[in-house]
Amino acid sequence: MTRHHEHLHASGGALAAVCLLLVPVALAQSSASSEEYAQRLQSAQSLLERGQYEEARNSLQQVLNRYPDSFGANELMGLVLSAEDRHEDASRFFKKALQIQPQSPEAHENLATNLSHLDKLPLAEQEFKRAVLLKPRDYDMNHNLGEFYLHSGKTADGIPYLRRAQEVNPGSYENSYDLALAEIQTGKLREAQALIDSLMRTRDTADLHALLAEVKEAQRDFVAAGREYQRAAQMDPSESNIFNWGTELLRHLTLDPAMQVFSQGVDHFPNSVRLRIGLGITYYMGAFYDKAVDAFCRAVDLDPRDPRPYYFLAKIYDVSPSKAAEVTARLERLVQIQPDNARARYAYAMSLWRSSRTKTGPAVSSEVEALLKSAVSLDPKFAEAHLQLGILYSQRGRDSEALAEYETAVKLDPNLADAHYRLGQALVRSGDKPRGERELKVWSQLHTQQIAEGDEKNSQILRFVYTETMKSNP
Repeated sequence: MTRHHEHLHASGGALAAVCLLLVPVALAQSSASSEEYAQRLQSAQSLLERGQYEEARNSLQQVLNRYPDSFGANELMGLVLSAEDRHEDASRFFKKALQIQPQSPEAHENLATNLSHLDKLPLAEQEFKRAVLLKPRDYDMNHNLGEFYLHSGKTADGIPYLRRAQEVNPGSYENSYDLALAEIQTGKLREAQALIDSLMRTRDTADLHALLAEVKEAQRDFVAAGREYQRAAQMDPSESNIFNWGTELLRHLTLDPAMQVFSQGVDHFPNSVRLRIGLGITYYMGAFYDKAVDAFCRAVDLDPRDPRPYYFLAKIYDVSPSKAAEVTARLERLVQIQPDNARARYAYAMSLWRSSRTKTGPAVSSEVEALLKSAVSLDPKFAEAHLQLGILYSQRGRDSEALAEYETAVKLDPNLADAHYRLGQALVRSGDKPRGERELKVWSQLHTQQIAEGDEKNSQILRFVYTETMKSNP
Protein backbone atom coordinates (compact mmCIF):
# COMPACT_ATOMS: atom_id res chain seq x y z
CA MET A 1 0.00 0.00 0.00
CA THR A 2 1.13 3.57 0.60
CA ARG A 3 4.45 4.57 1.96
CA HIS A 4 4.88 5.74 5.54
CA HIS A 5 6.98 8.74 6.43
CA GLU A 6 10.21 8.27 8.33
CA HIS A 7 9.13 10.64 11.06
CA LEU A 8 11.32 9.70 13.98
CA HIS A 9 14.08 12.24 13.58
CA ALA A 10 14.91 15.55 15.15
CA SER A 11 12.06 18.02 15.01
CA GLY A 12 12.15 20.60 12.23
CA GLY A 13 12.95 23.43 14.62
CA ALA A 14 15.41 21.61 16.87
CA LEU A 15 18.65 22.80 15.26
CA ALA A 16 17.36 26.35 14.97
CA ALA A 17 16.31 26.26 18.62
CA VAL A 18 19.81 25.19 19.61
CA CYS A 19 21.25 28.16 17.70
CA LEU A 20 18.93 30.59 19.46
CA LEU A 21 20.22 29.34 22.77
CA LEU A 22 23.89 29.80 21.92
CA VAL A 23 24.13 33.47 22.80
CA PRO A 24 22.31 33.45 26.17
CA VAL A 25 24.47 30.60 27.38
CA ALA A 26 27.60 32.15 25.97
CA LEU A 27 26.96 35.46 27.78
CA ALA A 28 27.65 33.71 31.06
CA GLN A 29 31.28 33.35 29.99
CA SER A 30 33.91 35.97 29.25
CA SER A 31 33.66 37.70 25.90
CA ALA A 32 36.49 35.67 24.33
CA SER A 33 35.32 32.33 25.71
CA SER A 34 31.70 33.02 24.79
CA GLU A 35 32.72 33.70 21.20
CA GLU A 36 34.76 30.51 21.10
CA TYR A 37 31.85 28.56 22.64
CA ALA A 38 29.38 29.87 20.09
CA GLN A 39 31.75 29.18 17.22
CA ARG A 40 32.31 25.59 18.34
CA LEU A 41 28.57 24.92 18.58
CA GLN A 42 27.92 26.51 15.21
CA SER A 43 30.76 24.47 13.72
CA ALA A 44 29.38 21.27 15.27
CA GLN A 45 25.93 22.05 13.88
CA SER A 46 27.37 22.58 10.39
CA LEU A 47 29.28 19.30 10.64
CA LEU A 48 26.08 17.52 11.70
CA GLU A 49 24.14 18.97 8.78
CA ARG A 50 26.88 17.79 6.39
CA GLY A 51 26.90 14.29 7.86
CA GLN A 52 30.39 14.59 9.34
CA TYR A 53 29.38 12.96 12.60
CA GLU A 54 32.74 12.01 14.03
CA GLU A 55 34.09 15.54 13.60
CA ALA A 56 30.91 16.94 15.15
CA ARG A 57 31.26 14.65 18.15
CA ASN A 58 34.88 15.59 18.70
CA SER A 59 34.07 19.27 18.56
CA LEU A 60 31.14 18.93 20.95
CA GLN A 61 33.13 16.81 23.38
CA GLN A 62 35.62 19.63 23.73
CA VAL A 63 32.76 21.99 24.57
CA LEU A 64 31.24 19.56 27.07
CA ASN A 65 34.58 18.97 28.77
CA ARG A 66 34.64 22.66 29.60
CA TYR A 67 30.90 23.37 29.87
CA PRO A 68 29.14 20.12 30.93
CA ASP A 69 25.93 22.03 31.66
CA SER A 70 25.66 23.53 28.20
CA PHE A 71 22.13 22.96 26.94
CA GLY A 72 23.09 23.51 23.31
CA ALA A 73 26.08 21.14 23.43
CA ASN A 74 24.06 18.36 25.10
CA GLU A 75 21.21 18.72 22.60
CA LEU A 76 23.57 18.72 19.64
CA MET A 77 25.51 15.73 20.95
CA GLY A 78 22.23 13.83 21.29
CA LEU A 79 21.27 14.76 17.73
CA VAL A 80 24.66 13.66 16.39
CA LEU A 81 24.48 10.30 18.15
CA SER A 82 20.88 9.82 16.95
CA ALA A 83 21.98 10.48 13.39
CA GLU A 84 24.49 7.63 13.87
CA ASP A 85 21.69 5.37 15.21
CA ARG A 86 23.38 5.34 18.62
CA HIS A 87 20.12 5.98 20.42
CA GLU A 88 21.09 4.54 23.79
CA ASP A 89 24.13 6.84 23.91
CA ALA A 90 22.05 9.80 22.71
CA SER A 91 19.50 9.31 25.48
CA ARG A 92 21.90 10.47 28.19
CA PHE A 93 22.54 13.79 26.47
CA PHE A 94 18.87 14.49 25.70
CA LYS A 95 17.96 13.83 29.33
CA LYS A 96 20.75 16.10 30.56
CA ALA A 97 19.63 18.87 28.21
CA LEU A 98 16.08 18.55 29.54
CA GLN A 99 17.34 18.83 33.11
CA ILE A 100 19.05 22.08 32.14
CA GLN A 101 16.07 23.52 30.23
CA PRO A 102 12.91 21.70 31.42
CA GLN A 103 10.65 24.23 29.66
CA SER A 104 12.16 23.65 26.21
CA PRO A 105 9.53 22.03 23.94
CA GLU A 106 12.27 21.03 21.47
CA ALA A 107 14.12 19.21 24.24
CA HIS A 108 10.98 17.25 25.16
CA GLU A 109 10.36 16.42 21.53
CA ASN A 110 13.91 15.27 20.84
CA LEU A 111 13.82 13.06 23.93
CA ALA A 112 10.45 11.71 22.74
CA THR A 113 11.94 10.86 19.36
CA ASN A 114 14.86 9.17 21.07
CA LEU A 115 12.53 7.11 23.25
CA SER A 116 10.56 6.09 20.16
CA HIS A 117 13.72 4.72 18.59
CA LEU A 118 14.34 2.77 21.79
CA ASP A 119 10.79 1.37 21.55
CA LYS A 120 9.80 3.01 24.83
CA LEU A 121 6.53 4.20 23.41
CA PRO A 122 4.57 5.13 26.56
CA LEU A 123 7.45 7.34 27.72
CA ALA A 124 7.80 8.79 24.23
CA GLU A 125 4.09 9.64 24.17
CA GLN A 126 4.42 11.54 27.46
CA GLU A 127 7.30 13.64 26.12
CA PHE A 128 5.56 14.40 22.82
CA LYS A 129 2.49 15.56 24.76
CA ARG A 130 4.59 17.75 27.04
CA ALA A 131 6.11 19.40 23.97
CA VAL A 132 2.61 20.18 22.65
CA LEU A 133 1.53 21.58 26.02
CA LEU A 134 4.48 23.96 25.94
CA LYS A 135 3.76 25.02 22.33
CA PRO A 136 0.08 24.21 21.71
CA ARG A 137 -0.16 26.06 18.38
CA ASP A 138 3.18 24.93 16.96
CA TYR A 139 3.02 23.01 13.68
CA ASP A 140 5.97 20.68 14.37
CA MET A 141 4.85 19.75 17.87
CA ASN A 142 1.31 18.84 16.76
CA HIS A 143 2.36 17.15 13.53
CA ASN A 144 5.00 14.97 15.19
CA LEU A 145 2.66 13.86 17.97
CA GLY A 146 -0.06 13.07 15.42
CA GLU A 147 2.39 11.12 13.30
CA PHE A 148 3.69 9.29 16.37
CA TYR A 149 0.15 8.07 17.06
CA LEU A 150 -0.29 7.12 13.41
CA HIS A 151 2.83 4.96 13.45
CA SER A 152 1.98 3.51 16.86
CA GLY A 153 -1.35 2.16 15.66
CA LYS A 154 -3.36 4.68 17.72
CA THR A 155 -4.61 6.54 14.68
CA ALA A 156 -7.78 8.00 16.22
CA ASP A 157 -5.70 9.61 18.98
CA GLY A 158 -3.48 11.28 16.41
CA ILE A 159 -6.16 12.88 14.25
CA PRO A 160 -6.82 15.93 16.52
CA TYR A 161 -3.12 16.82 16.47
CA LEU A 162 -2.81 16.34 12.72
CA ARG A 163 -5.87 18.57 12.24
CA ARG A 164 -4.41 21.25 14.48
CA ALA A 165 -1.16 21.11 12.51
CA GLN A 166 -3.28 21.43 9.36
CA GLU A 167 -4.89 24.58 10.73
CA VAL A 168 -1.49 26.08 11.48
CA ASN A 169 0.05 25.10 8.12
CA PRO A 170 -2.62 24.05 5.62
CA GLY A 171 -0.02 23.96 2.83
CA SER A 172 2.05 21.16 4.37
CA TYR A 173 2.07 18.19 2.01
CA GLU A 174 3.43 15.83 4.65
CA ASN A 175 0.81 16.64 7.28
CA SER A 176 -2.00 16.63 4.71
CA TYR A 177 -0.90 13.22 3.51
CA ASP A 178 -0.74 11.84 7.05
CA LEU A 179 -4.14 13.30 7.90
CA ALA A 180 -5.68 11.74 4.80
CA LEU A 181 -4.10 8.38 5.66
CA ALA A 182 -5.41 8.62 9.24
CA GLU A 183 -8.90 9.43 7.98
CA ILE A 184 -8.84 6.41 5.67
CA GLN A 185 -7.79 4.17 8.53
CA THR A 186 -10.62 5.48 10.72
CA GLY A 187 -13.28 5.20 8.01
CA LYS A 188 -13.60 8.91 7.22
CA LEU A 189 -13.43 8.27 3.49
CA ARG A 190 -15.24 11.37 2.27
CA GLU A 191 -12.94 13.67 4.25
CA ALA A 192 -9.88 11.76 3.07
CA GLN A 193 -10.88 12.00 -0.58
CA ALA A 194 -11.57 15.72 -0.30
CA LEU A 195 -8.14 16.27 1.20
CA ILE A 196 -6.43 14.13 -1.44
CA ASP A 197 -8.26 15.96 -4.24
CA SER A 198 -7.12 19.27 -2.78
CA LEU A 199 -3.51 18.09 -2.58
CA MET A 200 -3.58 16.81 -6.15
CA ARG A 201 -4.48 20.25 -7.45
CA THR A 202 -1.09 21.54 -6.35
CA ARG A 203 1.04 18.40 -6.23
CA ASP A 204 0.05 15.40 -8.35
CA THR A 205 2.20 12.55 -6.98
CA ALA A 206 2.27 8.76 -7.22
CA ASP A 207 1.82 8.55 -3.45
CA LEU A 208 -1.44 10.47 -3.66
CA HIS A 209 -2.77 8.21 -6.39
CA ALA A 210 -1.89 5.17 -4.25
CA LEU A 211 -3.65 6.80 -1.30
CA LEU A 212 -6.70 7.56 -3.42
CA ALA A 213 -6.70 3.91 -4.50
CA GLU A 214 -7.11 2.96 -0.84
CA VAL A 215 -10.13 5.22 -0.60
CA LYS A 216 -11.68 3.66 -3.71
CA GLU A 217 -10.94 0.16 -2.43
CA ALA A 218 -12.64 0.93 0.88
CA GLN A 219 -15.61 2.34 -1.06
CA ARG A 220 -15.68 -0.93 -3.06
CA ASP A 221 -15.08 0.94 -6.29
CA PHE A 222 -12.59 -1.69 -7.38
CA VAL A 223 -12.22 -0.52 -10.98
CA ALA A 224 -11.29 2.97 -9.82
CA ALA A 225 -8.93 1.53 -7.19
CA GLY A 226 -7.12 -0.52 -9.82
CA ARG A 227 -6.88 2.52 -12.07
CA GLU A 228 -5.32 4.61 -9.30
CA TYR A 229 -2.81 1.91 -8.37
CA GLN A 230 -1.92 1.63 -12.04
CA ARG A 231 -1.45 5.39 -12.30
CA ALA A 232 0.80 5.38 -9.22
CA ALA A 233 2.95 2.60 -10.70
CA GLN A 234 3.21 4.38 -14.06
CA MET A 235 4.19 7.68 -12.44
CA ASP A 236 6.69 6.00 -10.11
CA PRO A 237 7.49 2.37 -11.05
CA SER A 238 8.88 1.59 -7.62
CA GLU A 239 8.86 -1.90 -6.14
CA SER A 240 6.13 -0.86 -3.73
CA ASN A 241 3.85 0.69 -6.35
CA ILE A 242 4.22 -2.28 -8.69
CA PHE A 243 3.45 -4.64 -5.81
CA ASN A 244 0.35 -2.66 -4.85
CA TRP A 245 -0.94 -2.63 -8.42
CA GLY A 246 -0.36 -6.34 -8.94
CA THR A 247 -1.89 -7.18 -5.57
CA GLU A 248 -5.00 -5.13 -6.31
CA LEU A 249 -5.49 -7.09 -9.54
CA LEU A 250 -4.84 -10.38 -7.78
CA ARG A 251 -7.21 -9.69 -4.91
CA HIS A 252 -10.04 -9.37 -7.41
CA LEU A 253 -8.88 -12.41 -9.42
CA THR A 254 -7.89 -10.42 -12.50
CA LEU A 255 -5.21 -13.02 -13.05
CA ASP A 256 -3.78 -12.36 -16.52
CA PRO A 257 -3.09 -8.65 -15.89
CA ALA A 258 -1.77 -9.47 -12.41
CA MET A 259 0.58 -12.04 -13.89
CA GLN A 260 1.89 -9.48 -16.36
CA VAL A 261 2.40 -6.82 -13.68
CA PHE A 262 4.23 -9.16 -11.30
CA SER A 263 6.33 -10.63 -14.12
CA GLN A 264 7.46 -7.17 -15.18
CA GLY A 265 8.01 -6.34 -11.52
CA VAL A 266 10.46 -9.19 -10.92
CA ASP A 267 12.25 -8.27 -14.14
CA HIS A 268 12.86 -4.77 -12.74
CA PHE A 269 13.38 -5.88 -9.12
CA PRO A 270 14.79 -9.43 -9.30
CA ASN A 271 15.69 -9.46 -5.59
CA SER A 272 12.22 -8.53 -4.34
CA VAL A 273 10.84 -11.35 -2.20
CA ARG A 274 7.29 -10.01 -2.10
CA LEU A 275 7.06 -9.50 -5.86
CA ARG A 276 8.11 -13.12 -6.32
CA ILE A 277 5.50 -14.15 -3.78
CA GLY A 278 2.88 -12.15 -5.66
CA LEU A 279 3.92 -13.83 -8.90
CA GLY A 280 3.82 -17.25 -7.24
CA ILE A 281 0.32 -16.67 -5.86
CA THR A 282 -0.89 -15.52 -9.27
CA TYR A 283 0.56 -18.61 -10.94
CA TYR A 284 -1.06 -20.80 -8.28
CA MET A 285 -4.47 -19.18 -8.67
CA GLY A 286 -4.14 -19.63 -12.43
CA ALA A 287 -3.27 -23.34 -11.97
CA PHE A 288 0.32 -22.92 -13.23
CA TYR A 289 1.56 -25.00 -10.32
CA ASP A 290 5.13 -25.72 -11.42
CA LYS A 291 5.72 -22.02 -12.05
CA ALA A 292 4.14 -21.16 -8.70
CA VAL A 293 6.49 -23.48 -6.84
CA ASP A 294 9.47 -22.09 -8.78
CA ALA A 295 8.53 -18.55 -7.78
CA PHE A 296 8.17 -19.41 -4.09
CA CYS A 297 11.41 -21.39 -4.07
CA ARG A 298 13.21 -18.45 -5.65
CA ALA A 299 11.73 -16.16 -2.98
CA VAL A 300 13.00 -18.49 -0.25
CA ASP A 301 16.47 -18.53 -1.79
CA LEU A 302 16.56 -14.73 -1.95
CA ASP A 303 15.97 -14.44 1.80
CA PRO A 304 15.94 -17.78 3.65
CA ARG A 305 14.84 -16.08 6.89
CA ASP A 306 11.72 -14.45 5.45
CA PRO A 307 8.78 -16.61 6.63
CA ARG A 308 6.32 -15.53 3.92
CA PRO A 309 7.37 -17.75 0.98
CA TYR A 310 7.57 -20.77 3.28
CA TYR A 311 3.97 -20.10 4.26
CA PHE A 312 2.88 -20.64 0.67
CA LEU A 313 5.13 -23.62 0.06
CA ALA A 314 3.59 -25.22 3.13
CA LYS A 315 0.10 -24.54 1.73
CA ILE A 316 0.79 -25.95 -1.73
CA TYR A 317 3.43 -28.61 -1.11
CA ASP A 318 1.33 -31.23 -2.90
CA VAL A 319 0.30 -29.40 -6.10
CA SER A 320 3.43 -30.07 -8.16
CA PRO A 321 4.78 -33.64 -7.95
CA SER A 322 7.70 -32.78 -10.24
CA LYS A 323 8.84 -30.06 -7.82
CA ALA A 324 8.25 -32.02 -4.62
CA ALA A 325 11.93 -32.52 -3.82
CA GLU A 326 12.63 -28.79 -4.20
CA VAL A 327 9.79 -27.90 -1.85
CA THR A 328 10.95 -30.45 0.69
CA ALA A 329 14.49 -29.08 0.63
CA ARG A 330 13.26 -25.54 1.37
CA LEU A 331 10.98 -26.67 4.19
CA GLU A 332 13.85 -28.64 5.70
CA ARG A 333 15.86 -25.41 5.66
CA LEU A 334 13.04 -23.65 7.51
CA VAL A 335 13.17 -26.27 10.27
CA GLN A 336 16.91 -25.69 10.57
CA ILE A 337 16.41 -21.92 10.80
CA GLN A 338 13.42 -22.13 13.17
CA PRO A 339 13.80 -25.38 15.15
CA ASP A 340 11.08 -24.36 17.64
CA ASN A 341 8.46 -23.62 14.97
CA ALA A 342 5.79 -26.33 15.23
CA ARG A 343 4.20 -25.46 11.90
CA ALA A 344 7.57 -25.55 10.15
CA ARG A 345 8.10 -29.10 11.40
CA TYR A 346 4.58 -30.05 10.34
CA ALA A 347 5.02 -28.62 6.85
CA TYR A 348 8.36 -30.38 6.40
CA ALA A 349 6.87 -33.66 7.63
CA MET A 350 3.96 -33.43 5.20
CA SER A 351 6.17 -32.48 2.27
CA LEU A 352 8.63 -35.27 3.08
CA TRP A 353 5.75 -37.72 3.35
CA ARG A 354 4.16 -36.66 0.05
CA SER A 355 7.43 -36.51 -1.90
CA SER A 356 8.55 -39.94 -0.65
CA ARG A 357 5.55 -42.00 -1.77
CA THR A 358 7.82 -44.19 -3.87
CA LYS A 359 10.13 -44.90 -0.93
CA THR A 360 7.92 -45.31 2.10
CA GLY A 361 10.50 -47.31 3.98
CA PRO A 362 10.91 -47.37 7.74
CA ALA A 363 13.48 -44.56 7.71
CA VAL A 364 11.21 -42.05 5.98
CA SER A 365 8.19 -43.10 7.99
CA SER A 366 10.13 -42.79 11.25
CA GLU A 367 11.38 -39.33 10.32
CA VAL A 368 7.84 -38.18 9.50
CA GLU A 369 6.60 -39.55 12.82
CA ALA A 370 9.41 -37.84 14.72
CA LEU A 371 8.65 -34.52 13.04
CA LEU A 372 4.93 -34.74 13.75
CA LYS A 373 5.57 -35.72 17.36
CA SER A 374 7.93 -32.80 17.82
CA ALA A 375 5.29 -30.51 16.28
CA VAL A 376 2.63 -31.55 18.80
CA SER A 377 5.20 -31.36 21.58
CA LEU A 378 5.96 -27.76 20.62
CA ASP A 379 2.25 -27.00 20.17
CA PRO A 380 -0.01 -29.49 21.98
CA LYS A 381 -3.11 -27.79 20.49
CA PHE A 382 -2.00 -28.41 16.90
CA ALA A 383 -5.05 -30.36 15.67
CA GLU A 384 -3.79 -31.00 12.11
CA ALA A 385 -0.57 -32.56 13.40
CA HIS A 386 -2.55 -34.92 15.67
CA LEU A 387 -4.74 -35.87 12.68
CA GLN A 388 -1.73 -36.70 10.51
CA LEU A 389 -0.16 -38.73 13.30
CA GLY A 390 -3.39 -40.70 13.45
CA ILE A 391 -3.29 -41.34 9.70
CA LEU A 392 0.35 -42.47 9.95
CA TYR A 393 -0.43 -44.84 12.83
CA SER A 394 -3.43 -46.23 10.93
CA GLN A 395 -1.24 -47.02 7.93
CA ARG A 396 1.05 -48.94 10.23
CA GLY A 397 -1.83 -50.90 11.75
CA ARG A 398 -1.52 -49.16 15.13
CA ASP A 399 -5.28 -48.65 15.35
CA SER A 400 -5.65 -47.77 19.02
CA GLU A 401 -2.98 -45.06 18.76
CA ALA A 402 -4.60 -43.76 15.59
CA LEU A 403 -8.00 -43.60 17.28
CA ALA A 404 -6.55 -41.60 20.18
CA GLU A 405 -4.97 -39.07 17.82
CA TYR A 406 -8.23 -38.63 15.89
CA GLU A 407 -10.08 -38.08 19.17
CA THR A 408 -7.57 -35.41 20.15
CA ALA A 409 -7.79 -33.69 16.75
CA VAL A 410 -11.60 -33.51 16.90
CA LYS A 411 -11.52 -32.19 20.46
CA LEU A 412 -8.98 -29.49 19.57
CA ASP A 413 -10.74 -28.43 16.36
CA PRO A 414 -14.39 -29.52 16.02
CA ASN A 415 -14.49 -27.98 12.51
CA LEU A 416 -11.70 -30.16 11.15
CA ALA A 417 -13.78 -32.22 8.74
CA ASP A 418 -11.20 -34.86 7.84
CA ALA A 419 -10.63 -35.63 11.53
CA HIS A 420 -14.34 -36.49 11.93
CA TYR A 421 -14.18 -38.68 8.82
CA ARG A 422 -11.11 -40.59 10.00
CA LEU A 423 -12.51 -40.93 13.52
CA GLY A 424 -15.82 -42.20 12.17
CA GLN A 425 -14.12 -44.85 10.06
CA ALA A 426 -11.89 -45.92 12.94
CA LEU A 427 -14.85 -46.22 15.31
CA VAL A 428 -16.81 -48.33 12.80
CA ARG A 429 -13.81 -50.63 12.37
CA SER A 430 -13.42 -50.93 16.14
CA GLY A 431 -17.05 -52.03 16.50
CA ASP A 432 -18.55 -48.78 17.76
CA LYS A 433 -20.81 -48.33 14.74
CA PRO A 434 -23.40 -45.90 16.22
CA ARG A 435 -20.78 -43.42 17.33
CA GLY A 436 -18.83 -43.89 14.12
CA GLU A 437 -21.91 -43.06 12.07
CA ARG A 438 -22.46 -39.91 14.11
CA GLU A 439 -18.94 -38.78 13.35
CA LEU A 440 -19.40 -39.51 9.65
CA LYS A 441 -22.60 -37.47 9.69
CA VAL A 442 -20.69 -34.53 11.21
CA TRP A 443 -18.06 -34.94 8.50
CA SER A 444 -20.73 -34.87 5.79
CA GLN A 445 -22.21 -31.64 7.16
CA LEU A 446 -18.83 -29.93 7.45
CA HIS A 447 -17.79 -31.15 4.00
CA THR A 448 -20.98 -29.81 2.41
CA GLN A 449 -20.48 -26.48 4.17
CA GLN A 450 -16.89 -26.20 2.92
CA ILE A 451 -17.97 -26.88 -0.65
CA ALA A 452 -20.60 -24.15 -0.35
CA GLU A 453 -18.01 -21.70 0.98
CA GLY A 454 -15.60 -22.45 -1.85
CA ASP A 455 -12.01 -23.63 -1.99
CA GLU A 456 -10.68 -23.05 1.52
CA LYS A 457 -7.04 -23.18 0.47
CA ASN A 458 -7.61 -20.48 -2.13
CA SER A 459 -9.57 -18.30 0.30
CA GLN A 460 -6.78 -18.57 2.88
CA ILE A 461 -4.25 -17.50 0.30
CA LEU A 462 -6.35 -14.52 -0.77
CA ARG A 463 -6.81 -13.48 2.86
CA PHE A 464 -3.04 -13.58 3.24
CA VAL A 465 -2.64 -11.47 0.11
CA TYR A 466 -4.95 -8.85 1.59
CA THR A 467 -3.14 -8.86 4.95
CA GLU A 468 0.25 -8.70 3.28
CA THR A 469 -0.88 -5.73 1.21
CA MET A 470 -2.14 -3.90 4.28
CA LYS A 471 1.14 -4.25 6.15
CA SER A 472 3.57 -3.74 3.29
CA ASN A 473 4.57 -0.11 3.72
CA PRO A 474 8.28 0.24 3.21
